[in-house]
Amino acid sequence: MKPRYPVLGIGASLGFRAAIIVVLLCGGYLVFEFGRLQANYNIVDAIQEKQALSETIQELEDQVVVQKQQIILLESKRKIDKEAYALVEEGFSKLRSKIQEQWEVIAFYRGILSHEDDGHGLRVKDLRLTRGSGARHYNIRLVLMQLMPHDRSVMGEVDLTLDGAQDGVEATYNFEQLVPEDGNSNWLFAFKYFQDFERELVLPEGFKPEKVNIQVISRTKSIASVKQSFDWLAGSG
Repeated sequence: MKPRYPVLGIGASLGFRAAIIVVLLCGGYLVFEFGRLQANYNIVDAIQEKQALSETIQELEDQVVVQKQQIILLESKRKIDKEAYALVEEGFSKLRSKIQEQWEVIAFYRGILSHEDDGHGLRVKDLRLTRGSGARHYNIRLVLMQLMPHDRSVMGEVDLTLDGAQDGVEATYNFEQLVPEDGNSNWLFAFKYFQDFERELVLPEGFKPEKVNIQVISRTKSIASVKQSFDWLAGSG
């Protein structure tokens, strides 16, 4: 008679195989963990290191934001300082110009009050020419005064002529030919001490002035008329 051995069923065979697979997987995981521990690697340490790096990155980004804000403030301050400096310089420039003008006015009035001129009667105290707004436009300033004694007013009119060259030929223009289209050619005066005039001249095309002739015609008895000539000087030329 043959000995009898137990016969395993299909279900038992599958369960045995599954157990073997589980044992192998657990063994593999244990070997993996053992290897990481052997390499001094730890999940907690990795998380902490990542957190520390994240915090460092955040700090650096915050510093960048602060530095950008500082740059904006510095740029704004520099712009404000530059504008303030420009305003200060402009103010100084205007103040210097005003002071210079005031000194010129003071010198002018001192000249009027002085008695350096001998005799009495009408005088052309000052004549100045400056460039106007247009290419051939000029401004003329004329100051007439009556020397002592100032016992009465003087009345009359001013006659102005320009001598020069018109396209290379000698020419003379009177005041009526030199005033702008909307200007007034009547140049009357009436004063006791002095009178200041400003007039605009427009030179003819191609005319080069050389002399300015001023005739002060008195309409007051016992006060003689006077005529004076000046070289043409207008600003820088």
